[in-house]
Amino acid sequence: MDFILDNFAALSWQHMVMWVIGGVLIFLAIKKDMEPSLLLPMGFGAILVNLPFDGAREILGILYNAGIANELFPLLLFIGIGAMIDFGPLLSNPKMLLFGAAAQFGIFFTLSLASLLGFDLRDAASIAIIGAADGPTSIVVATQLGSKYIGAITVAAYSYMALVPVVQPACIKLVTTRKERLIRMPYQPAQVSKSTRILFPILVTIVAGLVAPASVALVGFLMFGNLLRECGVLGSLSDTAQKVLANLITLFLGLTIAFNMRAADFLALETLMIMALGLVAFIFDTFGGVLVAKFLNLFMKEKMNPMIGAAGISAFPMSSRVVHKMGLKEDPQNFLLMHAAGANVSGQIASVIAGGLILSLVQAML
Repeated sequence: MDFILDNFAALSWQHMVMWVIGGVLIFLAIKKDMEPSLLLPMGFGAILVNLPFDGAREILGILYNAGIANELFPLLLFIGIGAMIDFGPLLSNPKMLLFGAAAQFGIFFTLSLASLLGFDLRDAASIAIIGAADGPTSIVVATQLGSKYIGAITVAAYSYMALVPVVQPACIKLVTTRKERLIRMPYQPAQVSKSTRILFPILVTIVAGLVAPASVALVGFLMFGNLLRECGVLGSLSDTAQKVLANLITLFLGLTIAFNMRAADFLALETLMIMALGLVAFIFDTFGGVLVAKFLNLFMKEKMNPMIGAAGISAFPMSSRVVHKMGLKEDPQNFLLMHAAGANVSGQIASVIAGGLILSLVQAML
C-alpha cells in the first residue's frame, strides 16, 4: 500500500498533461483515422513513459538506442515507403520535379526564423526539417545534428503530416482564386518503359550521392525500396516491404518516439515554439509550391492548376489526395490526382535531398 501511495505522490500536473496529450493522439488515431499506425503507439507510449516508475522507460530506451539513435528505424521505413511509390506520373511528366523543389522553401525560411528566435544552428536546422513533411528525414537530421529537441521535432513532424488535410486546403485557398482552382489539366501520360523505371532509382541514388552526400543513405534506402517494386522479380519482397515491414517499423517508431516525450523535457516553452515553427514550415512549403505554379503560368500557353504545386511536399500520398479532392469540390469533372501524384513523389525525393543539403551546410559551418 505504501508503494502505491508513493507512486501517486510522485505524480505531478506535468505527468497528467502528458497523459492528456497521449489521449489526444490516441483519439486522433482511432476517431479521426489520422496516421493510426503511428499516432496510436505514440500516444500510448506518451502515457507509458510518464508513469512514476522506470521499467517502461528503460525498455523504450533500449528500443530508442537500437532503432533511432543509430537511425535504423527511419532507414528501414524508407525501404517500405520506396516500395509504395509509383514514379510513373513523375517520369511521364518530369516538369513536376519543379514543384518538389519549390515546396522545400519552408525549410530554409524556417531555418532562418528559428535562428532569429534564439535556437542554435543545430537545433534550428533540425526544427526546419519539420517542413520536409517527412518524419524519417526529421528523425535522421535531428539525430545526426544532436538536437536536444528531437522528441518535440518528431512529434511535430508526424502530427503535421497527419494534419495535411486540415492545414493545406486553407493555405491553398489563401493564395489562389476560384478561377485558378477551376483550371482543368487533361492527363495524357507518356509511356514509361520498364528499363526507365528500373534505371531511375539507381540514377537518382548516384546523382544524390554526388550532389548531396549527406542524403545518400536516405535516398539510397528509398530508391532501393522502389527498385524492389519495379524490378519485377521480387514481388513478394516488395509486398512485404510495403505492408509488413512498413507497418511494423512504424509501430516501433511510434513507441520509440515516446521515449522523448517525458514531461520534464517535453513541457517547455521551446516545445510550443517548435510546434509553431513546424506549422510555419508547412505553410510556407505549401505557399512555395503554389506560387511557383502561378509564376510558371505567366509563361505557359496551357495553364496549370496551381493547386498541384502544393502537392510538392513530401506527405505522400495525402497531399496529392487533398489537391485532388479540392479540385473535385470546385469542379466534379476536374481530375488532378495523377498530376498531383507526380508533384507529390517528386517532393519525396526533394525533401530527402533537402535534408542532406541542410546536414552538409550545418556540418560545414560548425
